[in-house]
Amino acid sequence: MLPLSQGHLTLLSSCPRKYQYIFFDGLSGPISYDQQATTQWGSQFHLLMQQRALDLPVEVLDEASAEMVASVRALEKAAPEVFRYLPITLPAEGSVDGPVDESVDESVDESVDGSVNRPVDEPVSLIGNNVTADGLFSQSEHRRTLAFNDYLLTVVYDLLVLLPPQDSRQGNTEEPIRGQIFDWKTHQRPPRQEWLQNDWQTRLYLYVLSETAHLSPEQLAMTYWFVRLGESHIESQLQSQQANVPEATASDLLKAPSAYRFKYSQKQHEETQRDLSNLTARLRQMQEENSFPKVPVEKGLCDRCPFNVRCDRVAPAVKSSIPLSSSVPSDSYHLLRAASQLTAEAIEEIPL
Repeated sequence: MLPLSQGHLTLLSSCPRKYQYIFFDGLSGPISYDQQATTQWGSQFHLLMQQRALDLPVEVLDEASAEMVASVRALEKAAPEVFRYLPITLPAEGSVDGPVDESVDESVDESVDGSVNRPVDEPVSLIGNNVTADGLFSQSEHRRTLAFNDYLLTVVYDLLVLLPPQDSRQGNTEEPIRGQIFDWKTHQRPPRQEWLQNDWQTRLYLYVLSETAHLSPEQLAMTYWFVRLGESHIESQLQSQQANVPEATASDLLKAPSAYRFKYSQKQHEETQRDLSNLTARLRQMQEENSFPKVPVEKGLCDRCPFNVRCDRVAPAVKSSIPLSSSVPSDSYHLLRAASQLTAEAIEEIPL
């Protein structure tokens, strides 16, 4: 079956022709230097959080950039509930008193009963398969798939936490949250909350978890943490430290990581299922007819698309705002950044 991730669904919804170019024809567009740097930073941060979740040494922090170190520390301070679920693996087999309950699987199904009265701030101790003695499941970079309408819906959670019934770490609510999805966003400008709530990542991640973990939609929630602080905030912190500003005041100068938290409902679940059915049926028809239509020009998506030439959607040439002067940047960062912004219209033809 053809896999469908949130990226596939997003692209298929916005422009089927671009979906064809990337996923069927194997084409790709140019990536700017800023995009490459942002992607690399995000990959390193995700790897660092995965190491922390696996209880592996994180001495790499000592070698990381000041921005990444500060971002991780700020997340630890702003989101203690995240790090409360990150495990401290027991050192040796058999070090846990009593037998391991083999009936507790990684889905933490409704059949798991009872819980241990563990203090709220006590870290998790794993006994195997990412499941604790009281039935809590926690795993970083957790992958799940769901067969749907002859396609394979695929998700990868940055951190997935499945709580047992009546877990002592959450308050008494009418419908307690048992499935929590955490996602790290490393771009510095969070999108609008309404946009992210309707994004396919939010919808698909919650839908697949509800279908595969045997939990009702009202028992699920997804939290996006925008973790990157930015170099300007790091410079403010360093300047305050050099000026002997008290530590509490120095930390206040940093922009704390922000978060969006979305709850789920049966109504949203049914809407997502209906949209998935329509979208996959449309994809099947386009595959059978080998016809992937272009996005309407009125949507205004073609100007920034790397395939606008291939689709004959090139806008009229405009004068570039990038001055081509003799003052060439001396350092490699600004040189590569300036080069990535050059366009064919910005390069003047040399007369012979």
